[in-house]
Amino acid sequence: MNIGDDYRKGTTIHIKPLSINCAFKGRRFKTDEYKAYERAVLFMLPKMSLPEPPYKITLDFGLSNVLSDFDNPVKLFVDILQKKYLFNDKLIMEANIKKIKVEKGKEFVNFNIESL
Repeated sequence: MNIGDDYRKGTTIHIKPLSINCAFKGRRFKTDEYKAYERAVLFMLPKMSLPEPPYKITLDFGLSNVLSDFDNPVKLFVDILQKKYLFNDKLIMEANIKKIKVEKGKEFVNFNIESL
């Protein structure tokens, strides 16, 4: 099977990936905790201009509890980045995500958005 140069080495299954929007029935509402997190992150994010799309994003999450799935904080944080910097995450074509074990109280998020 010729899978082309755009694929990483590994196993390929030919199925359309399911969108989060198709995975649940009904509406989801933001919790008060998420609303507070969103306000805090929006306030802390620096003013900056984005490069030209498409984008490559790098996210490092410093977590005191690394037992959760690595992708749990990704969607929320990227949605907040979209709101702050006025872009659509469909323009992100590559991502590097890392979770790092840190002491309680030393949690952080480090991010970089660059042109691909």
